Amino acid sequence: MSLADLTLDHWRSLDAAAAAPLAHEAAAQADGRVVLLDTVEHLGRPLHRVRIEREGREFALIPGGPVRLGFDLDAWEPTPAQSADYAASVAEGYGYGHDTLKGHLAEMLSPLRTATLAAVLMAVEDEPLTEPPAATPAVLAARGLRMPDPDEWEHACGAGAGTLFRWGDECPLDEPSYGGGHGVRHRRNAFGLHIAYDSYGTELSADPAVVHGGDGGEAVCGGYGDLLAWLPLATAHRNPWTAEFAYGPDGEGMYEEFSTRPVFSLR
Repeated sequence: MSLADLTLDHWRSLDAAAAAPLAHEAAAQADGRVVLLDTVEHLGRPLHRVRIEREGREFALIPGGPVRLGFDLDAWEPTPAQSADYAASVAEGYGYGHDTLKGHLAEMLSPLRTATLAAVLMAVEDEPLTEPPAATPAVLAARGLRMPDPDEWEHACGAGAGTLFRWGDECPLDEPSYGGGHGVRHRRNAFGLHIAYDSYGTELSADPAVVHGGDGGEAVCGGYGDLLAWLPLATAHRNPWTAEFAYGPDGEGMYEEFSTRPVFSLR
């Protein structure tokens, strides 16, 4: 079996002894070495996590296959606290013209869908851009890497969870969505990634129309409200205005404020 064909379901069916050779094969393809192979509980089942060091940076193994992406708004209801916080934002003139939180999310989150993805290695940490966005693919290609596809990013972040955030449907509205700390947003996700952890971040994808993991601090600096400041960390969040800025003339001149999460394609 090609490693690129490794599905999440098959990966979860393996015991640790059967998972180890695949982890080392992935490391060999990347000219790296396995620095972690452990097992965690995720969605009621065991999930093996692999970290591979390659040229001084760590990558996580992200199995693919048929995956469910986007957010199911029809199956979700906001908590009273979330509804109240959003209503306060609307009263202050925010919410992009939507009276209800669900209406706002319908515009800001990617729709529920399925996709078939190849297994990849994805960087545990995002990397600040060293060149403008248009030049970044070539910079990464020189290292044998590429930018993530938006579907790959969502799958790697959510790891099969259908919740609003990678950790669940709620966020601590009494805590900031940015900066350092040890709160829920800084916990490694099920695949071992440090991802969607700071609303001041903006991770660029291979699609110039889609960014992830933050809005550059727009909601925080603008005083939009606590929930709207946390929403850029939602797994399916896609802010078209932030993407337009990042790839526009103003964003080109401040590219070091943006990042991307390099991917190594397995074969």
